[in-house]
Amino acid sequence: MKRRSLFALLIAAAIISPLASAAEPMVIRMSTTTSTDNSGLLGWLLPAFEAKTNTKVNVISVGTGKALELGKNGDVDVTLVHARAAEDKFVADGWGIDRRDVMYNDFIVAGPVSDPARIKGSKDVLLAFRKIHDSGAKFISRGDNSGTDIMEKAYWKSAGVNPAGATYISAGLGMGEVLNMAAELQAYTLTDRATYGAYKAKTGLEVVVEGDKSMYNPYGIIAVNPAKHPGINYKGARLLIDWITSTEGQARIASFKPAGQQLFFPTAK
Repeated sequence: MKRRSLFALLIAAAIISPLASAAEPMVIRMSTTTSTDNSGLLGWLLPAFEAKTNTKVNVISVGTGKALELGKNGDVDVTLVHARAAEDKFVADGWGIDRRDVMYNDFIVAGPVSDPARIKGSKDVLLAFRKIHDSGAKFISRGDNSGTDIMEKAYWKSAGVNPAGATYISAGLGMGEVLNMAAELQAYTLTDRATYGAYKAKTGLEVVVEGDKSMYNPYGIIAVNPAKHPGINYKGARLLIDWITSTEGQARIASFKPAGQQLFFPTAK
């Protein structure tokens, strides 16, 4: 009887073990910008994807430069970022494949209600940057090689201004932290609209510059090249890329409307 009982247990274990293993979710490692995380978008998007595909997405939220570096090092399987020139170089250098357009939002300049540079209502970001500099008002820079930081530096250069001194503060922080810092110091900063929306009530900062065509902010998703890093989960990366650019994924992005305001607009073809 003991032999039969032991045999039955072994058979049961052999049957249950594969089923338990099959039920374990596939882990996908994704690096992304702080804007997709701070805004609440990922909290809206990923649970739907994970439930449908039996996956678990482990997110590393950093600036675009660091997000791409994590991909280059093989520390993630896929990256979702917003700095097109850097994305194209990442792919051209062979570190990433299967890049797809995902969505866009826009940059804005946020600042204190007092508006010391007198730029509220402007639609010319370069003129606004010159006025901020000339007025001696404080400006908080991300200073972290993020997509926002790269764009901000490009605006200063195009405006013919080299910001420096005590009024220009390079924080080396994420967007949410920079917005809090700008509120504390009554300073201006460049931010994506989505993260600003998530922090507006907390900071009390106002939108002072918006609507300039150069403030368009597109996002792309890229799989890390398995030829460079054979250990990465390319299957999982493609699963996420295919879903987030599908009709379902794009509709989910469009339906993300905190306080009734759409913050990201789908662009997948």
